[in-house]
Amino acid sequence: MKNFDFKIEKKIPNFLGRAGVISTPHGDIETPSFVVVGTKGTVKSLTVEQLREIGTPVVLANTYHLYLQPGDELIRDAGGLHKFMNWQGPLMTDSGGFQVFSLGVAYGKEISKVVSVTDPSLLIPERSIAEDGVPRLATIGNDGVSFRSHIDGSLHYITPEKSIEIQHNLGADIIFAFDECTSPTENDRYQDEALSRTHAWAKRSLVEHKKREEGNKFPQALFGIVQGGRSEELRRKSAKIISGIKIEDGMDPVTGEARFTGFDGYGIGGSFAKEDMSSAVKWVNEELPEEKPRHLLGIGEPEDLLSGVENGVDLFDCVGPTRIARNGTLFTKNGKINISNAKFVKDFDKLDEGCECYTCRNYTKSYLSHLFRAKEMLGATLASIHNVYFITNLVKKMRGAIIEGTFSEFKKEFLKGYLKE
Repeated sequence: MKNFDFKIEKKIPNFLGRAGVISTPHGDIETPSFVVVGTKGTVKSLTVEQLREIGTPVVLANTYHLYLQPGDELIRDAGGLHKFMNWQGPLMTDSGGFQVFSLGVAYGKEISKVVSVTDPSLLIPERSIAEDGVPRLATIGNDGVSFRSHIDGSLHYITPEKSIEIQHNLGADIIFAFDECTSPTENDRYQDEALSRTHAWAKRSLVEHKKREEGNKFPQALFGIVQGGRSEELRRKSAKIISGIKIEDGMDPVTGEARFTGFDGYGIGGSFAKEDMSSAVKWVNEELPEEKPRHLLGIGEPEDLLSGVENGVDLFDCVGPTRIARNGTLFTKNGKINISNAKFVKDFDKLDEGCECYTCRNYTKSYLSHLFRAKEMLGATLASIHNVYFITNLVKKMRGAIIEGTFSEFKKEFLKGYLKE
């Protein structure tokens, strides 16, 4: 089996975007590519056989949730997450850093990592919301983060070293350094303070990863995470620091000199404003080394995927396609629809003309509307199949357009239909 490698095949002229191939021990990932999220070792409502039929290239699982249930040591003893969940393709795990946000300042509040600049909650408080004394399930310190389990309230302490230990037990092909994901409503003083923690944790994660790497059945690639919120200065600063982190990694057998190694790739994490996301991604990718892959964490809207690819992103992950599917919201080439709306009750056409997913080949909008109105479980499965297929194949089409030299035309044509009123 192949170890980790990344090769660029074609670039978008005058932009940072490119098409390439990431090689992993469990297969190649053709980039750009959409990573389907299977938080607890399962993509909600779908089997791995359905994922294979859809053409899912890679799955991402959640370190924090699997640590709590069923436990990373149990998964290790079962032969690793690939075997445990019966997924033999490329697999990723996040670091648990997002839970620093979701169980911390965002806990119990309507705060998302992506907001609109017109949102009044974006008014930066004089005092950091991370220091407001409001009860939450995650408390941040310079050495790590203490968590109260959302399952039973038990106390856990996650450090960079612990995150890497958990991820090595899980055994994914690509893992991430532990980081602090901040709220988009945080002030610049706190963003900068959190950035220092993320950079220190990144180096500790890399050191721990290298200590544990020897003897692994399958080599694991480690990605460092860039933070910095909505600030160009902080984003560029973080990208430079993270890409510059190197640790001594033995001796060169030819020269006898010390050998140094850094991260295998980079994640772009943290919070964004919807209106300036493409700018923030561009700031980061202008600083990161071109020869290593880049992953935009937690982003999955079609228009954001297009701008991300244009600005040099190779991988994306997001729970959005399956989450909105379970609520009856479905992607089509003409925009999103809510299948529960009355106009679909007697609509006997396929969901999205031209779509070749299992759902569109076999069922009508009327039948899907019936399933959701009747609260039948099959509705979530058929809707999820369609949404995952739609996003996965949209990104595959972007890749094809890059190879053919027609990306700009493809982007313009897709958005003309998708964003029309």
